[in-house]
Amino acid sequence: MAPNHLRDTLVADEGLYREMVLHEPMQQVAALCWRPRPVPEVLLITSLTTRRWILPKGWPMENMTLAEAAAREAAEEAGVIGAVDETPLGDYHYLKEKKDGSALPCRVSVFALAVSGQHRRFAEKGARELAWLPVQAAASRVSEPGLRAILLDFRRSMQPARRRA
Repeated sequence: MAPNHLRDTLVADEGLYREMVLHEPMQQVAALCWRPRPVPEVLLITSLTTRRWILPKGWPMENMTLAEAAAREAAEEAGVIGAVDETPLGDYHYLKEKKDGSALPCRVSVFALAVSGQHRRFAEKGARELAWLPVQAAASRVSEPGLRAILLDFRRSMQPARRRA
C-alpha cells in the first residue's frame, strides 16, 4: 500500500488542510523524469513565477491519458523525452497561487518517465532553470512535503534489494 502523502502534507500545512476541506482539488499531472547514471538522477525545474524547484507538471489534456499528459509537459517544460509509466507513483497536494492572490487546491498525480533524450530546443527553454540531481538532493530542494515523500519512495525503489534489507 502506498504511503499516505495527503496525510503527511496536511499535517505539515494547516492552511492547505483548510483549503482542501472547502474546495475539491483540481487534478494536475507531473513527470518524475529520471536517468540511471551511476547514481540515479531526477530532473527538477523552476516554476515560472515563484522559482521554486518542482517537477514538470500541468493540467490533464483531452484525448491523452494522465501519464501521456505528464510526458507532454516534460517535453514542453524541459525538452525531455522517454518512456512514461502509466501507473502513478503517487499523488501530492499543494495550493496553486493565482494571479489575483487567491489559491487553488491541486492534487498532482506523479508518473515516472525514464528519460532517453533531451532536445536542445523546447517550448519553455530559457524560461526555467533545469537541474539533474541525485534523488536525495532533489528531495531536499522541493518545498511540498508530499512531493518530497514521493521522491524518497522512488529513491528507495531504485536501490538494489540487498541494500533495502
